[in-house]
Amino acid sequence: MGTFAYFPHTEEDIRAMLDRIGVASLDGLYSDVPDDFLYKRDYDLPSAMSEQQVRDFFESLGQKNTRLKVLVGQGAYDHYVPAVIPYITSRSEFLTSYTPYQSEISQGTLRYIFEWQSMICRLTGMDVSNASMYDGPTAAAEALRMMVACGRRRNKVIVSSFLLPCVLKVVRTYMKYAGIELVVTDDVLSELGPDVAGVLVPQICKYGYVQDLTGFADKIHHCGALFAVYCDPSTLAVLESPAELGADIAVGDGQSLGIPLNYGGPYVGFLSCREALMRKLPGRIVGQTLDADGRRCFVLTLQAREQHIRREKATSNICSNESLMALWCTVYLSLMGPEGLRRVNELSSEGAHYLHDALLATGKFEDTHPGKVFINEFTLRPLRDAAALQQAFLDGGFFAGLQVDSGELAFCVTEKYGKDDLDALVKIVEDLA
Repeated sequence: MGTFAYFPHTEEDIRAMLDRIGVASLDGLYSDVPDDFLYKRDYDLPSAMSEQQVRDFFESLGQKNTRLKVLVGQGAYDHYVPAVIPYITSRSEFLTSYTPYQSEISQGTLRYIFEWQSMICRLTGMDVSNASMYDGPTAAAEALRMMVACGRRRNKVIVSSFLLPCVLKVVRTYMKYAGIELVVTDDVLSELGPDVAGVLVPQICKYGYVQDLTGFADKIHHCGALFAVYCDPSTLAVLESPAELGADIAVGDGQSLGIPLNYGGPYVGFLSCREALMRKLPGRIVGQTLDADGRRCFVLTLQAREQHIRREKATSNICSNESLMALWCTVYLSLMGPEGLRRVNELSSEGAHYLHDALLATGKFEDTHPGKVFINEFTLRPLRDAAALQQAFLDGGFFAGLQVDSGELAFCVTEKYGKDDLDALVKIVEDLA
């Protein structure tokens, strides 16, 4: 092909295809495009650069970015990412866009998906997990659809207004176009009735504190509905698991498991449930079995749920299972282990409580949730102009104090930030008139 040495089609191949469709040349494929719309001049492209010039060019672009210390949570957490993760995830055994239908050539992909599922089950206490969802909000929406599918003609779901705003927005959209009645309320238990298929509540609310869900499961199950909990998987190292709370389904976002902040994505959602609900679980499921020689191996299982088998009855309508992000989180969890994950929460909690008390001590904030238990994030009501505080933070090199719907400012501390960082943030507040 001359210039295009790596194109697979020869001149003879192209001629045969054009003859088959009755077109004289490749240009004839665009014969319906008006001539006035065709670009006839030379393309204004820069001349070729050497490898070093390309590196220097993109380095100069990167220097235009303002690097801030991120002390905001609200569903996106600036945790430490072990340096080895990119190297492990780029290994050829794992890094592939191939959909693992053919198990004989997909054992690397299937293996880590199986491990991801196992780790999510261990964190949530559930029997089975999928692999996986686009992000936490879509996982929450799919969980609600799943509850309706299990609900025997019940078409109403109740969700807590204390969910993160990004979750609520996605849930509203999904329910609208799925034709499912949605009730959003501060008090989910007061809305229970015989027409309710399920209830979704957050374990950690949008204000950062841990909600007391004692007795929720009994009351919800008494009405014949299913109970789902939206949780932060990192904090499950120190909090009660959804299973211990009596939940039927656990959902959330895996971003807190070592996925770096990157302008909103990519993230990875998880959805796990009790075994009795497994056949209604969307997303792929990988199972363990033995090959012809009796060796341990992995396969996609319950494929009758998949859209390529029975499209009209499929529960799995997600073609991309976000497997690279699931791999990333699996490597992170493998490296951290239970003790490491608990230590992350200890350090984050110590820092968050230190910052919480120090900001209150400036006299420029009010605690509107006194006595509430929180781990690494919290909100305070500013007693000064919120916009001025936010600008001062930015000028000082911090992204902090995100304003939530109540007018309060949200803060979050992870293990990445020590006392010097937090003191610097507090000093910005103290110096503000």
